[in-house]
Amino acid sequence: MKSSSKPEDLIVIGRIVGAHGIHGVVKVYSYAESPTCFTLPEGLTMVDARGTATRCHALWVRPRNNGLCMAFKDVTNRDQAERLAGCELLIPRSSLPKLDEDTYYWIDLIGMTVYDTHRSYLGRVADIIQTGANDVYVVETPEGYPVKEILLPAIASVVLEVDAEQRVMRVALPEGLI
Repeated sequence: MKSSSKPEDLIVIGRIVGAHGIHGVVKVYSYAESPTCFTLPEGLTMVDARGTATRCHALWVRPRNNGLCMAFKDVTNRDQAERLAGCELLIPRSSLPKLDEDTYYWIDLIGMTVYDTHRSYLGRVADIIQTGANDVYVVETPEGYPVKEILLPAIASVVLEVDAEQRVMRVALPEGLI
């Protein structure tokens, strides 16, 4: 692994949450839809809690329970793997596949400002919950709002417009939601 500075075009695709076994394998909480994002030929950038960026290469990645297990070239025992807990794994944004129109990466939706059809400010997208049927956007509302958060189903009848450039979403609140 080589240290480097963190370029600004990198996006977080996972976080190491601990060690698995005694041979240097780590457990990863993945934000990526596919494990192939972790095996790019150019490797990954690993950033520790102090912000130090290191270049690394995965030997292999396998799905496990609700995350992934993976092995790195220079990590060969449990102690080394445990020291990586908390590190974020990043890839260049340019390596992400192109999306269809009206499809967005979660990273582009998180933090987006949300307004209703009357142009009233509802809050910001704080999180996204993946469900079997559709994603659900967790909108954190401003102080003084009747509820702390609004859960919006990511369906066409609710999410009317997404302006990725302006980072704004316009929604139609379902009846009885608030």
